[in-house]
Amino acid sequence: MYTGSCLCGAVNVEVSGSITSIIHCHCSLCRKNSGTAFATNGFVNTSDFTITKGQERLSEYSFKAGRTRYFCRCCGSPVYSSNSDDKSRIRIRLGIFDTDITEQVLSHNFVTSKANWEQLETSLPCYEKHEPGR
Repeated sequence: MYTGSCLCGAVNVEVSGSITSIIHCHCSLCRKNSGTAFATNGFVNTSDFTITKGQERLSEYSFKAGRTRYFCRCCGSPVYSSNSDDKSRIRIRLGIFDTDITEQVLSHNFVTSKANWEQLETSLPCYEKHEPGR
């Protein structure tokens, strides 16, 4: 079981299953949404994800049709995103977790879109788009 919360603590979440396909995404959308050089995202089964506090504090934004990002309207912390083409899972920002996770990051993705000021030094695989098999 993993637990997490937004910056102000208004929204709390639990994940009862595993986190899969964890990547550091360097695309311009993830950079803008996170305000950092990259966003670390993973997938969890929708059935394993629960908002335990603050559902009413979530706001949403859809940049692309069918893809919705949910964030705390009090502090702005990104919480998760959904894709109407795959309702079986959600994408979650790993920075929200308060508990340690056991799964590991697989790769850096969209590295050709990385910020020009970022110095990418890593032993992880780097891909121009999504990791192979996705």
